[in-house]
Amino acid sequence: MAGHGGRHGHGHRSRGVDEHIAAIQGVIERSRWSDRATEEVALEDAAGRVLAEELTAPIPLPRFDDSQMDGYAVRAADTHSDGGQDDSAQKESGQRGGADPGLVELLVAATGAAGHEPAPLAPGTAAPVMTGAPIPSGADAVVPVEEAAPSQFLAEGATVRVPSGQPSGRFVRPAGSDVARGGSVLPPGMILSPVAIGAIAALGLQRVRVRPRLRVGILTTGDEVVEPGQQPSAAQVHNANAALLCAQLVRLGCRVTAVRHVIDDDEQLRTLLSSSDFEAPDVWVSSGGISEGAFEVVRRVLSAEPDSEFLHVAMQPGGPQGLAMIEGTAVVCLPGNPVSTWVSAEALLRPALAAAGAGPEAPRAITAECAEDLERLPGRTRIIRARWDGHRAHRLGGYSSHLLASAAAADALIVLEPGEGPVPAGEPVEVRLL
Repeated sequence: MAGHGGRHGHGHRSRGVDEHIAAIQGVIERSRWSDRATEEVALEDAAGRVLAEELTAPIPLPRFDDSQMDGYAVRAADTHSDGGQDDSAQKESGQRGGADPGLVELLVAATGAAGHEPAPLAPGTAAPVMTGAPIPSGADAVVPVEEAAPSQFLAEGATVRVPSGQPSGRFVRPAGSDVARGGSVLPPGMILSPVAIGAIAALGLQRVRVRPRLRVGILTTGDEVVEPGQQPSAAQVHNANAALLCAQLVRLGCRVTAVRHVIDDDEQLRTLLSSSDFEAPDVWVSSGGISEGAFEVVRRVLSAEPDSEFLHVAMQPGGPQGLAMIEGTAVVCLPGNPVSTWVSAEALLRPALAAAGAGPEAPRAITAECAEDLERLPGRTRIIRARWDGHRAHRLGGYSSHLLASAAAADALIVLEPGEGPVPAGEPVEVRLL
């Protein structure tokens, strides 16, 4: 967020969604997180982590030519009428003695099992081979056992008939056909998914270098908030945002080091932000206390910092936003209505984390039909909670930012760009799959 220092704003400034994502990315990259070293972790601890450097293959995958099927490994030339043998060898192997001219007779060689190195394949023979087992040297094709006559594995020395004209390379997986030795497997910045972990293990690696987890403190505010399990007064509500943000940030690969609530008291907030009672976060994510009201504790305290700003982002819900830096700790300030908090974290913080290399990729965006009539907003992006049925996006509840229960079933967000007038049901819209 270079260049924003000292612009404290009073809600009159506004910026677009993409611009604010870039601003959040900027404060994350300026936090102490960017100075922390990469770390090497065991594969069992690597799921969901961000790869720190390009991963290249120390060995080819597959390591050797292997069989794609349970079948007979053969020399393809042995199954052609012109053969790879002289006439006497063909007669000895029975190629010209088969009752069916579409079949070729071969002598059965020793079976090749997975995990065992097979003997070279002699001309005129077929070796039973199992899926994943090495192809014997000399063989260059596999005939599935169900195509053989009889369609079963025979003992060594027996005669098996296979269809003639087998092409070289049939059902053979060549060494290095997945990745060659030294080839690029995974790029830096990639989130390590289960299949990525499997690929790393297949390369024989036990450890992998990853970027440090972003350490996050969660801060909620307000006299009106009590914790779940406590009895609220007639004018109080339970704290949904702390649990919501904690679950969301853990899901995004962050390590939550503190979850704290402060009442609308400036000194209590200042004490918390300077506390050493917990591991210092790289980023505080706050909820509430940043709007235009008389008791906006986060805004009051952080506006005194030389590098802070409070403004409106041109989106609904989630318009009020704030950013600050306090001695190497970034503060990302989100609005306090629960749906606004969640949408802000999903639509603004998540892509900023991805862009900074501190979290998983942003939600996948597709174009799909909306199931209900929707209404655009002039000058603001409208983000609507939705349920995706695989074909259309169904709006959940209304547009208000307090409707948390109706948003609980959402697995998608509909994003309507600024504009005027309705969007009729059946029209294509942007849908972000969560």
